[in-house]
Amino acid sequence: MVELNLAQSGPIVARLLMGKESRTLDFKRIGAKHTRKLETICAFANSEGGWLILGVGDEKALSATAKPASRLFGIEENAEGFDDFRRLLMNAFAPAITALRWWRLPCTLYNGEAGHIVMLQVDKSEQVHSIVGNGTWTRMDASNRQLSAVEITDLTYRRGVRSAASEPIPIKLSLLETPVWLQFATARGIRTGTFAEQLEKIGLAKEVDSVIQPTRAAVLLFAEEPGSLLAAHETRADIRLMIYDGKAVILGATPNLRMAARTIRGPLIVQIDLATNVVMDALAQGITLQGSGFKSRHLYPRRVVTEAIVNAVIHRDYRLNRDIFIRIFDDRIEVESPGAFPGSITPSNISKVGSKARNPLIAQNLREFPLAPNIDAGEGVKMMFAEMAAAQRYPPQYRQNTENAVESVTVILLNHERPSIWDEVSHWLDTHGEITNSDLREIGKIDTLAASRMLKAWVEQGVLAQMPDRAKRNMAYVKPQQPMQQQDLLSSSSDNKL
Repeated sequence: MVELNLAQSGPIVARLLMGKESRTLDFKRIGAKHTRKLETICAFANSEGGWLILGVGDEKALSATAKPASRLFGIEENAEGFDDFRRLLMNAFAPAITALRWWRLPCTLYNGEAGHIVMLQVDKSEQVHSIVGNGTWTRMDASNRQLSAVEITDLTYRRGVRSAASEPIPIKLSLLETPVWLQFATARGIRTGTFAEQLEKIGLAKEVDSVIQPTRAAVLLFAEEPGSLLAAHETRADIRLMIYDGKAVILGATPNLRMAARTIRGPLIVQIDLATNVVMDALAQGITLQGSGFKSRHLYPRRVVTEAIVNAVIHRDYRLNRDIFIRIFDDRIEVESPGAFPGSITPSNISKVGSKARNPLIAQNLREFPLAPNIDAGEGVKMMFAEMAAAQRYPPQYRQNTENAVESVTVILLNHERPSIWDEVSHWLDTHGEITNSDLREIGKIDTLAASRMLKAWVEQGVLAQMPDRAKRNMAYVKPQQPMQQQDLLSSSSDNKL
């Protein structure tokens, strides 16, 4: 456990007391029982990660006249109980939760005495965890909820522990013995055995009740119309391309589509190639800005567009009855893929950790085609960030949409030239978590009005978001989907990492 000094911890403690319990932040006093604390840790690991602050009372128990510091009870309230809790964690979960980091912060307690609170950071996990003898938990807005057996199974798919693409599906094998299969088999050197034996040998078919059935991955890779075949099993597998006038979707009797929406079908290798070509051809023609008559050139590296489409195809959740959507607007491209982020990936860490294959059977076999798409074994996302930086464009923006009927991940490629000051602003945000008008004035050596205009433009472009519950005079900004409690609360003490 790392212990910060009082000068370091003071601002962090003050900031914590301003926070409210949420999906990624929880406060607990050290009592004799540890059930609730274990549930929170389990729930954080099974959700998006979070911070458990120990030795701090719940804000809801605070009276209207009490000062926030009256919540500081410290771990000294039950020092033996805290030690018991730390020992209990080693064997409390199945599988074990190992991605835990501890910080000990000195502070002045509610009674005026010196004491400590402890911050426990729990990362989003690659696995699905249960408390031994007490079920599997997930995090809600500001509480924990125990999952049913059906929900646990669903979570294993959402987390990428299980892949629907690897499961057999009752579709005639003869529908997969296509020219695309012949190209694949030739490139891979598959020559002996029947078609069923060949598929089974490479893990793309399984025996079910004495009948060989193809996996979903085989249908997606080789069928001429995988989307049509899988539709009967409440799964979609096509790509929908929409080109819009303006910068937003206008719903109603007359949608603002520039042309009729297009459906891109076929084996995955064909979908990736065709979708990339159609998008790049549309962009090469230029987009006439709505109401202006001027054409806007979209300047994205082709590799970035291809990788965005490849990732959507490889990492989507093929249980879900929804297509991939590519939307082109005046100022950006959006690629939306059904399913939440697999593994421990979040919008805030994807640029560092890269991608995780939700469907390894698809990824492994796409590489075997004669002209394989750009599959860089987890390095493709990092390449996207590097290529967009080299093209003087903003980095890809990732959004996880968990409130929709069908969860999805959207990557946004902005068609805006990145001002040189943005790199400094981005670094400031990564270090401090938030930025204010005064911070931007200091970074850019600009006046208040210029800083306000920049911040407003960045919010409109979606690269910044306003902090909730802040008055205009005290407004601060963060990177999207990174509210205060998801930032590195110890960023100002970055040398004190475990």
